[in-house]
Amino acid sequence: MDAGTRSEPHVIRKLETPRLTLRLMQESDMDDFLFIFGDPKVMAAFGVEIFNREQMERWTRRNLDHQARYGYGLFSVMLKSEGLLIGDCGLEHMEMDGVQATELGYDFRSDYWNQGFATEAAGAVRDYAFEALRLPQLISLIRAGNTASRRVAEKIGMRCAAEITRDGIPYWKFSIARASHRPP
Repeated sequence: MDAGTRSEPHVIRKLETPRLTLRLMQESDMDDFLFIFGDPKVMAAFGVEIFNREQMERWTRRNLDHQARYGYGLFSVMLKSEGLLIGDCGLEHMEMDGVQATELGYDFRSDYWNQGFATEAAGAVRDYAFEALRLPQLISLIRAGNTASRRVAEKIGMRCAAEITRDGIPYWKFSIARASHRPP
């Protein structure tokens, strides 16, 4: 992990895995994300329609604002061999039922599914969250029925803690505690 240029010692600007570079999201990534969130296969995992440019601008702005506020957020996931943005993976601070939580989430281009990229990126973000940020726990909210995302969560050590409903949508709530995590 490379240290960031900001004054906080825990802020990481970039993570590296064998095949991927995860770097802080930038506004200039929006067109690449529009390609991902404009794919009906990707959006079927969320049960929503594809994003238009206005929705993508709001999503990007929300994530950049989160990054500025908390010092962490979603990373843009770059495939080293091609220098191509293939997804996002990172952390989002949220409130669930009046309790503060940090969600580990990921979204990838459908033509890069089933190649282990989501697991590789999610594992790096999990390690960053526990080792650098010292977060006590991570959750992942996975839309019920999304077995591919469920497998990623399980492969990085998360366990299904509950089945919940948010805004009328059923989710599997996965979690992992720093205390139970063994660093690589």
